[in-house]
Order: sequence, then structure tokens, then C-alpha cells
Amino acid sequence: MTVQDTDQDTFTADWARWHREHEATLSDPHGFLAITGLHWLTGEPQRFADAPGAWSAGPDGVTVTLDDAEELLVDGAPVHGTHHFAPIPERASRTVRSGDAVIEVARRGGHDIVRPRHPDHPLRTGFGGVAAYPPDPRWAVTGRYVPYREPRDVTVGSVVDGLRHVYQAPGLVKFTLGGEQLRLTAFNGRAPGSLHILFTDATSGITTYQACRSLAVAAPAADGTVTLDFNRAVNLPCAYTEFATCPLPPPENRLTVPIEAGELIYQNDRWLDAPGTE
Repeated sequence: MTVQDTDQDTFTADWARWHREHEATLSDPHGFLAITGLHWLTGEPQRFADAPGAWSAGPDGVTVTLDDAEELLVDGAPVHGTHHFAPIPERASRTVRSGDAVIEVARRGGHDIVRPRHPDHPLRTGFGGVAAYPPDPRWAVTGRYVPYREPRDVTVGSVVDGLRHVYQAPGLVKFTLGGEQLRLTAFNGRAPGSLHILFTDATSGITTYQACRSLAVAAPAADGTVTLDFNRAVNLPCAYTEFATCPLPPPENRLTVPIEAGELIYQNDRWLDAPGTE
């Protein structure tokens, strides 16, 4: 075995470990695959088949009114009657429990929503993993992060018609692929200093999810160097469930080149095989 073979084996093993962890998060008992409904709240109390109580929303937050036989656990404490949730910031959420289910109370695109998550939802119990292109080190591309003088608020569309999301972009990433110079607007990532990129490419809607894929990027080095490992490009939750409010990429992040790396289209109980695999 050559040194190159050993490096490829290590790269593949690292990717496989990461992808197993990613699939485990996706199929968590209260993850996105467990969502049974997306309920948009109004000022009029509404009842839903998959959550106890009558739910409403107003300027002061979300309110749920429970019947005598109904109960929620809020911060571990039983709640009966009427409970009020303080206003929830955009893209934030609160979770409460109802039996083995979790009820997510969230705010998306300026609207308050309720999304129950039931572990026995067939979408979750029937999940068998997500196919992906075979990991290849050539898709781990070195780029350069260029910060803006001031972070910019960028408004993007959503898979939900009429919904808009606003993300803060601290800068952009420049890189070269196949001799072509490219750039992508980068949003703030989850970890301090890290980046988050939403994009489509020439494979979108053919072998990869049409609406958008997501790529997490570690914090840039002191000289601005970053690694764009497209092998770790993942589907957003809307690739699996109709109850997601996923963002769409900004126009400048719609690449015309094919990124033949990362996760493929998910098709419930069958998957699109990666080219060259059986």
C-alpha cells in the first residue's frame, strides 16, 4: 500500500465517521425526521391533532390553553391551564414535552410556529441513511476568506412561498475550481468564527437536492485561508420533510459548475446511487 493509498483511506474513514454522526443527528428521536406538522399561529386559538392545547400568538408571544386532561412539561415542570411563552427571537425556539413527544415553539420569517416532534413518525422510523458521492480529497478545496468592512444583512428566500430569512454575512470566500475563479457569500456559522455557506450548483436537481445544500466551514486561519470540503455538503431538512422552512441560497451562491461531492437527493426508502457505485 502506498502513502497515497494510506492518505485516501484515512480521508475516507474520517468522512465516514463524520457522516455517521450527521445521520445520527438527523434521525434523533426529536430531530427533523420526527416532525409531524408545521403550524402557523395567529391571534385565533387553534387546536392541532399532533399537539395538546389551543395555540395562539400575538405581539407579546405565544399562548397555549390546555384542557383539564392535558399537560405539558415546561422546563421539566408540569403545566396545566394557560401558559404564556415570552416573545421568541427570529430563528430561535423553545421546546416543551408532551409524553414522548417534543413540541417546538419557534419563530421563522417573522411568524410564530408550532412543530410537534414524535419519535414514532414513519419518516424517522423508516430512515435508513443518506447516499452521497464517494469522498474524494480533490473536493476539499483551499480558499481565501475576505471579510467585509462591516457585516451585511442578507435577505434570502425560503422553500415556503412568501417567507424570507435574514442572515448576517461577515464576508465571502474566494476559491478556484477546475481553473475557474469562484466566490461564495458566507454567513456566520454555529461555532464562534466559523462560517456557513448555502449554495446550489450544476448538479442541483439532477443528482443533488434542487433547492439548496449547506456547507459548514471552520474558522479562517490568520491569513484568511479556509478549507471548503464539499464532501461534507449536506442536504437541508427540507430535503426530507415538508415541515421545514429552509432558506434558499443568495443569487450569487448559485454556481454554474458541478460540485460532484457531498450528499445526494434523498428519495424516502430509496436513494439515488452515487455515480460509479453499485
